[in-house]
Amino acid sequence: MSPEKMIHMANQIATFFTTKPHAEGVTGVAEHINAYWEPRMRQQFFALLDAGTAFHPLVIEAAPLVRRPAEAA
Repeated sequence: MSPEKMIHMANQIATFFTTKPHAEGVTGVAEHINAYWEPRMRQQFFALLDAGTAFHPLVIEAAPLVRRPAEAA
């Protein structure tokens, strides 16, 4: 997936959850990514995050709750 599309998708999720109380929004973003993004998407997500990509602040705050996929052997 293109980095731009992934950033857009993650930021859309965060935008939806901004209407919730803050803690619920953080948890909601992480739960959504964990439930619906396959390991390859989450791997790319963490690569973009580690590179300092500008994600919505709620995405950045939720990142520690997102499961990191196992590294390919």
